[in-house]
Amino acid sequence: MTDRLYLTQPALEADTEVLSCTPLEDGRYAVHLAATPFHPQGGGQPSDVGWLGEVEVTKVVSEGDEIIHYTSAAVAAGPIRARVDAQPRQLHARLHSGGHVIGYVMAQLGWRATKAHHWPGEGRVVGVGAPDAGVQELEAAEIERRCNALIADDLACALSSEGGRRQVGFGALPAYPCGGTHVASLGEIGRIAIQSVRVKKGEASIRYDVVI
Repeated sequence: MTDRLYLTQPALEADTEVLSCTPLEDGRYAVHLAATPFHPQGGGQPSDVGWLGEVEVTKVVSEGDEIIHYTSAAVAAGPIRARVDAQPRQLHARLHSGGHVIGYVMAQLGWRATKAHHWPGEGRVVGVGAPDAGVQELEAAEIERRCNALIADDLACALSSEGGRRQVGFGALPAYPCGGTHVASLGEIGRIAIQSVRVKKGEASIRYDVVI
């Protein structure tokens, strides 16, 4: 089982150990580490990229309890320094936290977020109306205004655990189960731009991006 350091630690670098390095037919190598700061692709978020020593990590995936790091060259078994590329990680964190903010605003308007996609250029939050919450019309300008008002409060990210599952919240806002990476506080998101709102058969799809 790979120790997933990114779930509890914001550090982008860690000393770890290479357990195995397997050559693949496409010329890449599949590397297993004892512990990793790399977030794998999944949960609506792309994988981190970076380096193991001086070898490039091009993609990271999760397979059961193990995380596989695909590298451009072989790495030797034993101690190694793992480094996550900070720029794409920060963008992914801004997009993921932005998706949570949209979910909070949807709840204010009587909607419940059910799934989300936080990839660059493809940000989307999907939800359904919650009749007992007083469903209101979703308007792009009003969603954007409310989102950026929350961001202006610069609430700090708060991690907790419930029933063995990691929970992510901001300030006193509700925490939700989440395995993704997030900004340290909402101000790091910059600004949320709502690109479109589409409602069909009681399901809403909100497309968004984050901008500085």
